Amino acid sequence: MAMNAYDPWTFRDEAGVTGSDLVGYKVEATDGGIGKIDSASNEVAASYLVVDTGVWIFGKKVMLPAGVVNRVDHEDRKVFVDRSKDQIKDAPEYEADSHADEVYRAKLGDYYGGTPRM
Repeated sequence: MAMNAYDPWTFRDEAGVTGSDLVGYKVEATDGGIGKIDSASNEVAASYLVVDTGVWIFGKKVMLPAGVVNRVDHEDRKVFVDRSKDQIKDAPEYEADSHADEVYRAKLGDYYGGTPRM
């Protein structure tokens, strides 16, 4: 894999995630907050965040592949992603067991992998 190739399921080295427990951190899209991290995975080439959106999308949860994480502010307990609220809202819908579903993960990876970084 080329050094600059985008992998939606791997946290970027410069994001500052390595070894961190991000559960409870707030998530900020490019245009505002979207909720708090409900669960997170640091699996090699399969990392993701599940975000509880609260009232923003009527109490639904969204799954974000690790590659959309731009940076983490551990002091403020915030994770910044390089996607807009609309891009996140329009992503394939998340269900409780979606993180293990290969078809869903492929759809989500294609959706976010095909979106240029901002």
